[in-house]
Amino acid sequence: MSTRVGRAVAALVAGLMTMSLAACGGQGEAGTDSFSVGLLLPSRAVPRWEHADKPLIEQRLKQLCPRCTMEYANAENDATRQRQQMMSMITKGVRVMILDAADTRALRSSIQEAHEAGVQVIAYDRLAEGPISGYVSFDGGQVGRLQGEALLTAMGGRADGGSVVMMNGDPTSPNAEWFRRGALSVLKDMVKIGRSYDTVDWSTDIAHANMAAAVAALGPDRIGGVLAANDTIAAGVISALKKAGVKDLPPVTGQDADLAAVQRIVKGEQYMTVYKPFRAEAAAAAAMAVALGRGEGLREVATTTTDSPTMKHIPSVLLSPRAVTVGNIKQTLVEDGVYTIDQICTREIRPACERAGLVP
Repeated sequence: MSTRVGRAVAALVAGLMTMSLAACGGQGEAGTDSFSVGLLLPSRAVPRWEHADKPLIEQRLKQLCPRCTMEYANAENDATRQRQQMMSMITKGVRVMILDAADTRALRSSIQEAHEAGVQVIAYDRLAEGPISGYVSFDGGQVGRLQGEALLTAMGGRADGGSVVMMNGDPTSPNAEWFRRGALSVLKDMVKIGRSYDTVDWSTDIAHANMAAAVAALGPDRIGGVLAANDTIAAGVISALKKAGVKDLPPVTGQDADLAAVQRIVKGEQYMTVYKPFRAEAAAAAAMAVALGRGEGLREVATTTTDSPTMKHIPSVLLSPRAVTVGNIKQTLVEDGVYTIDQICTREIRPACERAGLVP
């Protein structure tokens, strides 16, 4: 199954690139114009932004529009800073912005200003409010469902004997609520939710503090599993459990397939993560940016539409996430070229890799 999904993702990436070129007149005209695209990412706290999304988007933009340039800024979890970065890019004359909003509501007025200045905005990874021209992300409800289903599988007989702690994402992110609803659609009738916490800025330190509070309130023996919304939160959860002296760690979920999380999965500290094929997401965003920058519509790129609190029928690409456990790391992350075995299996965890069948 995972091999077929991997092939489908590869086909989607190739299709997005081909459609973007075809919509703009074919490869013969691909390099005849030039414009600047702004990329604004929300933080460095989540490793994927700098390590995956930024280089992949830049690479796709260059392939689709060799003479185009990219302006880049990272908000460092500061919506005011991101607003200033947007205004700076408008002043510099970018034609399109790919925006992962640090705070979707707070950036609404800035998106309106960009629109009035003739700059089109693509909401990336999370749905922003205001007059956006396109939206690229993953199905957040499916992310939560994959996490919930994996947690139930891992808990097994403990499903009736222990509470689940919900470690949700940043409350300012619409994705966090999307993930939470998806997870609860699986968990709500199956387990008791012992505690539920929001994690401001998706912070590992805040997750650690919240998990320490859950352990104090419930007791370590009454925690059957932890629904951690992403891998940085999972890191805080696991560190808090270890600090509390928990030897037999409950299953902990995650998201983003961070390298450190994959290594925790190999070691048996984290049960799973959700892999979102960033290459396909980056390809879709780049294809949208090039089409919009050249004055083309998004009919050849967008596969569906999405409604935001402020707009209806936003041209969208919503991609499918994939669950990763120790048993399918090779078939997902390694086969997709996200990591090599050598990157995962450092000397420190090589014995665990041997037990997992990742190395001979």
